[in-house]
Amino acid sequence: MRVAEPPGSLAATLWLANVPAAERILAHGFVRGLGDGSLPVDSFKGYVAQDAYFLEAFARAYAFCLANSTTREDLHDFADLIAGVRDELELHASYADRWQVDLTAVTPIAATTAYVDFLLEIARRGDLGATVAAMTPCMRLYAFLGSSLAAGNVAPLYADWAATYADPGFEALAAKLEMLLDRHATDSATVRANYARAMDLEYGFFDANL
Repeated sequence: MRVAEPPGSLAATLWLANVPAAERILAHGFVRGLGDGSLPVDSFKGYVAQDAYFLEAFARAYAFCLANSTTREDLHDFADLIAGVRDELELHASYADRWQVDLTAVTPIAATTAYVDFLLEIARRGDLGATVAAMTPCMRLYAFLGSSLAAGNVAPLYADWAATYADPGFEALAAKLEMLLDRHATDSATVRANYARAMDLEYGFFDANL
């Protein structure tokens, strides 16, 4: 597993506390199916549509953070992260073209709605630390999943997915968000709960798309 933040940072502390949840997701049939190519294409197509819907909400949550930031450094950092979501959406668009998935009228399933509502409800409150704590697990988890799969033999069917999230550029974005977590959050019950809840919602999202 990869932890971008130095030992003792809040980001590293929260990640280490949630490694069992991350490993549970890595062992899930959906993720294993991405690695060995056994995931049904229809399941992946449904995931692509749902994840595109989720990513649009994720970008809006970043936008709330940007609007509530007070420094030029934060403005630049959150703008970079929004650009990263745009790049992910372009990847999903390429999947949609390849497998004829309509991304223009996605109806969110319950797991997607639960995750989106959780993020945006927190983001609208304007507390940067609490919001970043709810958003960081997604980025760190995907970097973990991508690097873990890429360390083995990834089947060609979903190799692009693993390569995207194992890429150093994605790792840099995850590390940037962890840096913002350390900058704005304190080790509190709320921050820990938001981080853990996001990890639970990640599992539910993969599980619902299998």
